[in-house]
Amino acid sequence: MQILRVVLVIVAFVASVALGWELFDAATRPEITPTQIAARSRAALAPQPDDLRPVARQAVEERLQLAQETSGFFNAMRRAFPQDFDRLVNAFAQRAVDGSKLDSPDVYLAEAVRALRRSHGVLAAKADGAHLEKLFVTQTRMLDALEKADPQMCVDFLYGNATQRFYEFSARNRALVVEMAQASLDAILDGRTSRIDRRPPTDAEFAQLETALMEQGLGRSEIEALLDGKAPEPPLPDLTLCRAGRLYLETLRAMPEDTRMRIYGLAVEVLART
Repeated sequence: MQILRVVLVIVAFVASVALGWELFDAATRPEITPTQIAARSRAALAPQPDDLRPVARQAVEERLQLAQETSGFFNAMRRAFPQDFDRLVNAFAQRAVDGSKLDSPDVYLAEAVRALRRSHGVLAAKADGAHLEKLFVTQTRMLDALEKADPQMCVDFLYGNATQRFYEFSARNRALVVEMAQASLDAILDGRTSRIDRRPPTDAEFAQLETALMEQGLGRSEIEALLDGKAPEPPLPDLTLCRAGRLYLETLRAMPEDTRMRIYGLAVEVLART
């Protein structure tokens, strides 16, 4: 139960970002018609005019380089995990052929992060302190930006609920989303070499975190709503709950380094296995 309480917010952060980009782009992605794909295929692959996958793959790779903010991440992923990258691009290409649509770089980014988390995410738990810290710093920055933009959208983000306003916010803050993705990749790469083993946090350390949250002014209903997913009656104001989420991450960052890193490591490991 203690483990679930600590990672609940972190899981929601990642889920909401990935889901947000995927659903937002469903309404805004540019289409590539079957006629266009076929025409490009015939021009580029005359010996095999009926196989649209090679030209679709080329189109996908061009799309990955379309946005300057996302191209750096994809290039880094290609260098670090060439086989994973190749499988992912092939899957994107097949989807383009099947659905006659190319997704945006943002959708591809979200799916690449999910794929990396599934295949290599456990390594991030073994990263050094600086890389683990970066993961949670970027999440805090995202929550802070959402709180300032719209408290209701901030709460939606906390619980992984996708809304049109959040999609529009994400489109305007692509650099921050890319920074979160890059932090995940960097932690995985460092964990692959550092291989730091940390013992799990103790019940006493979890209790210390909860006490620290209370000292920051959070009431029992706020803590239970945030960490246990309990819906208080009457419901908490959006600004109150959003502030609680931000204070959660800020309070965690202020804890002693050994305790903080053990909780960070555990949270990342659990997330990679879910």
